[in-house]
Amino acid sequence: MSAGTGVQHSEVNAKHNEEVQLFQIWIFPNKRNVSPRYDQVKYNEAELLNQFLQVVSSNPEDAGTWIHQQAWLHLSQLEEGKTLNYQVKQKGNGVYILNINGNFEIANQVLETRDAIGVWETESIDIKANKTGRLLLIEVPMEF
Repeated sequence: MSAGTGVQHSEVNAKHNEEVQLFQIWIFPNKRNVSPRYDQVKYNEAELLNQFLQVVSSNPEDAGTWIHQQAWLHLSQLEEGKTLNYQVKQKGNGVYILNINGNFEIANQVLETRDAIGVWETESIDIKANKTGRLLLIEVPMEF
């Protein structure tokens, strides 16, 4: 969702008998006074397996949806024992990595479920799965 010049919304759990689990992520835009918009993307779970699936970028022509910022969001389902290398898309960006579930090793740090780490001043990041799980990577500019 891009709030742009203003938008009103609320989060509603349509399943009253189940607990909702979500991440509400705010990324500062690089433009002001744009038209509000909303987009929703579906993907196949197989697209996550041992690779990065881009779900958000700065380019409307790229895979996933887009936002007004030099930012990229990726999901991955990494199997135990596998290692992936994430290449930072833009010099000067940092990457916030959220462990949705599983156990991962990143920059000599172990991340358990719901742990996160920020990595910057690098061109790439190695991610090793100690236990099968899912990650969300959020690459954003480190300066405004």
